[in-house]
Amino acid sequence: MRLPRLLAAALCALPVIAAAQAFPVRTVKIIVPYAAGGGVDVMARVLAERLQRKWGQPVIVENKTGASTIIGASAVAKAAPDGHTLLLTSESTITSNPFLFDKLPYDPVRELLPISQLVSLPQMVIANPAVQARNLDELVALAKAKPNDLSYATYGSGSLPHLLFEALKARTGVQLTAVPYKGITPAVTAVMTGEVQLTLAGVSSAQAYIRAGKLKALAVARAQRLPDQPQVPTLREAGFTDIDPRESWFGLFVTGGTPGSVVQKLYRDVAEVAADPVFREQHVVARGFDPVFSTPEAFSQFIQADMGRKANLIRISGAKAE
Repeated sequence: MRLPRLLAAALCALPVIAAAQAFPVRTVKIIVPYAAGGGVDVMARVLAERLQRKWGQPVIVENKTGASTIIGASAVAKAAPDGHTLLLTSESTITSNPFLFDKLPYDPVRELLPISQLVSLPQMVIANPAVQARNLDELVALAKAKPNDLSYATYGSGSLPHLLFEALKARTGVQLTAVPYKGITPAVTAVMTGEVQLTLAGVSSAQAYIRAGKLKALAVARAQRLPDQPQVPTLREAGFTDIDPRESWFGLFVTGGTPGSVVQKLYRDVAEVAADPVFREQHVVARGFDPVFSTPEAFSQFIQADMGRKANLIRISGAKAE
């Protein structure tokens, strides 16, 4: 009796194995819910080019922008669960939107399966050099001494600068004015020119200006200090663990219900691309990103932890979708 059962189990497994071996059988589409030219889009395009070479099938990038990344995410969540439609996005789609919106047309846990966290983007609290504060304690003291004199650049309700500074206001009682911009680049420029005094920016966006003396760093939103900026304390070291938004990140997802064998093949092939030293240096490290390229299991655990952080931070800050 045991042999027939084993044979039946093996026969049942054959379609799954065959699906993974055959994948992909047609064009693979990577949906990016951001405009062309940004960090997420560039990462999607260099990854698509490498995967196309590996698979011998077309891999195209399609930008589906709008509605705080909801349009693009929904398109992948509702696609056929066969691995041929992928989502490359940032943390806001997965770990912030569920707490900013009362209702979403997609379930980020059930309808979007994690493949790999690709990169981490450490964030820094940066200030115009004219701001008379060297750290967050001095910044809070300055803001209390001069209510409403300080402003910060944000790029939307629920963006990382908005979450951090609104939570700082709630935590300390200081008054800071939010000034909206259309993205991180104009936000950083506004701090340099003195239009505003503060923002939270990725290390890749700010580090060159810090070295040139055009910006200064007050803290880093990261578990450890940055090797290139060892003098800058973490938010945890500064006593602000509860409002630390931690890093931004880019991740790759596939439609919920996609066979596990296909998910694993996608991960293995992406990991193989990432293992190429030229790819890492030119397209990851040179852009100021920390390479991660985690397994689906590790990425899933990371997402759960990040959801907990974002839920707490959004609650403290009182942020709501615009």
